[in-house]
Amino acid sequence: MSLRLCQRVLLIIGVLALASCGGREKLQSPRSSDNMTSQNARQCLAGLKSKSVRFAGLPSKSFDGGCRMIDTIKVMDFGMATTNLGAMTCPLASNFTDWARYAVVPAAKQYLGSEVVKIETMGTFNCRAVNGSRSGKLSEHAFANAVDVSAFVLRDGRRVSVLNGWRGSSKEQAFLRRLHQSACKRFGTVLGPEYNAAHANHFHFDMAKSMRNGTAYCR
Repeated sequence: MSLRLCQRVLLIIGVLALASCGGREKLQSPRSSDNMTSQNARQCLAGLKSKSVRFAGLPSKSFDGGCRMIDTIKVMDFGMATTNLGAMTCPLASNFTDWARYAVVPAAKQYLGSEVVKIETMGTFNCRAVNGSRSGKLSEHAFANAVDVSAFVLRDGRRVSVLNGWRGSSKEQAFLRRLHQSACKRFGTVLGPEYNAAHANHFHFDMAKSMRNGTAYCR
């Protein structure tokens, strides 16, 4: 066997070996924002475009344990800076951007006398169970169908966090409770500091199936 042929064989073996490592993520066929698998997803994306939300389609992926990101997008811009937004289902992105525009913006002006310039989140996709472990019922985060909101930064420099503001000044309390109530009209599940200690520092929003039945779980 020639030296050049030996080198090619070793290269192929090395590539195959690398491909067999870390098989937890299974990349499926990439999808553009105009090539989603379901008609509902395509209609949702058309709605986002009509609302001037800029986004990018993401490749579908599945993971060991049942976690998956199917027909997800990354929101690039909707008129307000937002941290840590990763993969999101289109319905979640649509409701989140509407909530930011039509609940957060007016509530900040009404209760705090200023404008929100940034929403801080703790992220979207996370392959885990509802209790934060890797066993048990999967969280909606495991399907990129949830977002956790932790704080709001105002144009005047103030930062209102869920952790400190929920029992903070009367204005902060009124602001955050209005946002919580507004979210209950848009998301399938809304969890906040009154739910349990794990949610003391954030609002959890997801598009659970209960929303499709016309009822939301709001705590």
